[in-house]
Amino acid sequence: MDGQVLEGASQVDESLITGESLPVARHEGDRVTDGAVNGEGLLLVRTTALGAESTLARIIRLVESAQARKAPIQRLVDRVSAVFVPAVIAIALVTALAWGFTVGDWQAAILNAVAVLVIACPCALGLATPTALMAGTGAAARHGILIKDAETLEVAHAVRTVAFDKTGTLTKGKPELVAHEAADGDARRLLALSEHPLAYAVTAAAEREGLAVPAATQVRAVSGRGMAASADGRELRLGSGRFMQELKVDAAALAAEGRTVSWLADVTDGPRLVGLLAFGDRPKATARGAIQALHALGVRTVLVSGDNAGSAQAAARALGIEEVRAEVLPEHKAQIVGELQQAGRRVAMVGDGINDAPALAAADVGIAMGTGTDVAMHAAGITLMRGNPALVADALDISRRTYAKIRQNLFWAFVYNVVGIPLAALGLLNPVVAGAAMAFSSISVVTNALTLRRWKGSAR
Repeated sequence: MDGQVLEGASQVDESLITGESLPVARHEGDRVTDGAVNGEGLLLVRTTALGAESTLARIIRLVESAQARKAPIQRLVDRVSAVFVPAVIAIALVTALAWGFTVGDWQAAILNAVAVLVIACPCALGLATPTALMAGTGAAARHGILIKDAETLEVAHAVRTVAFDKTGTLTKGKPELVAHEAADGDARRLLALSEHPLAYAVTAAAEREGLAVPAATQVRAVSGRGMAASADGRELRLGSGRFMQELKVDAAALAAEGRTVSWLADVTDGPRLVGLLAFGDRPKATARGAIQALHALGVRTVLVSGDNAGSAQAAARALGIEEVRAEVLPEHKAQIVGELQQAGRRVAMVGDGINDAPALAAADVGIAMGTGTDVAMHAAGITLMRGNPALVADALDISRRTYAKIRQNLFWAFVYNVVGIPLAALGLLNPVVAGAAMAFSSISVVTNALTLRRWKGSAR
């Protein structure tokens, strides 16, 4: 169910829906969604939507609607076969009649007509596409790229724009302590005294410093502001800038970078600033290289995130992403994918959460992280089993190579027919030679497709 806060204030984890790893403040009058996990405060919530009208249910309907609109790709070989087969039969009949009535040798006429049918036997034409697709999907699977169907592999070669979700896709998906500044310069002491809903990040940093953390007592939430506690004989307060505004400390620099900033004050002998803690979600080690690899392929990159503008812009600058769409609601991500498609370019969407599922389904190619939710993987056509964003470029690369093999195979299949059919019709090929040529064409097409097995992606 969805609801609206009637009383209370707290920090709420809405990552199930929004994908944002940092908790968000919720006060009286704010809305909360299904799947949200309450933090330290008490909230009295009035239900505003049940069952089929909840946020999660609407997202599921968006996924189903987007999947229903996606039309299957029409393969080139299907269009050609509708013309090729009747044309060959007609040529064989004309050959038989022409030799029979002009030369009068009906035995030779039948042999030549059979030679036309044998040399034009569409084995190579029929093998050209499926052998390349099977070799391509197999090579991709060996490198951790699972492709749901052949249509996805065929479409992916034409992708020229890739839209990324941020949290969990390009970043680690969990908050870390990225900066801490002590008013007295004792940063180690600051870490030892901190307690907060983001305390796991602080504890991890303290452990890395080898600090002994004193036990906190009388821990309590201060509605809408932060936390209060006693530690090491001192009365401490940890919370937002509003909680600390009487201290007149400027936090604009870190907040502009999309950081969540908490302030620690000692109120034992009157309010005194101890320091600040800034939390953020660090990019994955391979994320920047993944973006550079896509740019090298001539692919435009876009960051589509539900995070605040500061966080999204900071991530885009760090990773080299060209365009940013921030503060996007889950139901609007699919609309943004549609806007990108209106420019006439094939669009791939990369995400890992329930909130990404509508956009994954609406995109020409949906790419889900295997470390994400089942809903995202169900909506996507490609799943990256290692959760490494560098595999996105590899997925597009194997698709392009596979499509190139399909075109090469179809080209050679047609060359055999263009050269062989006239020779057979003129009586220059008997059925035995025509059969050997037909077998050779099939072998060459299969061999060309199997060269894809040597493909090795760049992601490690």
